[in-house]
Amino acid sequence: MKKSVEIIGFPIISISAGEEIGRVKSIIVNPEKGSVDFLTVEHEDSQVSVKAIPFQKIIGIGKYAITVESTHSILDLNEIPIANQLINKKVNIKGAQVMTRVGELVGEIAEYYVNETNGRILSVDVTTEDQHSIEVSSENIITYGESLLILNEEFSKGEVETRDPVEAPAPVETKKSFHFSTTANQERINDLDRKQEELLEGKQATKNIVNSHGETVVTEGRVLTKAEIDQLKQYGSSVMVELSMNVK
Repeated sequence: MKKSVEIIGFPIISISAGEEIGRVKSIIVNPEKGSVDFLTVEHEDSQVSVKAIPFQKIIGIGKYAITVESTHSILDLNEIPIANQLINKKVNIKGAQVMTRVGELVGEIAEYYVNETNGRILSVDVTTEDQHSIEVSSENIITYGESLLILNEEFSKGEVETRDPVEAPAPVETKKSFHFSTTANQERINDLDRKQEELLEGKQATKNIVNSHGETVVTEGRVLTKAEIDQLKQYGSSVMVELSMNVK
């Protein structure tokens, strides 16, 4: 699963072209389905028209980029009436207030988690009035409003484990949270990594790539090998994203 913050701003890579074709500008939520249905795209022609990618067109969301088959996966928003309808509903999950069906205020959403395979919203992180963080499974959400989420009667703050967001930033499983197969998740991550390695292997760097310490780790004109790509991963996502944007 992916945090929303791990999706917004991510580069979008065309597998057929082997290059970046835009970046994720925003997430469009379908409140009836409780899912992310589209991603809007920042691109060179953004002043002319708004573009979007249907979530089903995404091949993978990896550590360093989102991959799609080709530029044809990005559509003009005018060609997608349903996307326009969803945008007009203005459903913003982050920052929304959370309330139970009986009127009890739970807190404010700090983050939410998305299934990177089908776009379903899996859970939300809620900051309570006493500044604790709790994870609420999407099974408990009955309404996604413009700036308010409503939970069902089965939700009870007393049944949900709380955590200090500073001490434990990782999602905490609740009694009603989804259970994921660690093996299946790892296989999916490994598959996405392999696809991204294939995008970079044999490509030529078009500029010097530096790490967080200002050291050059890839020189302009260097043709990348699989061994070098594996070695570059130690420098983190910032180097890999920069590299993905500057190869031919």
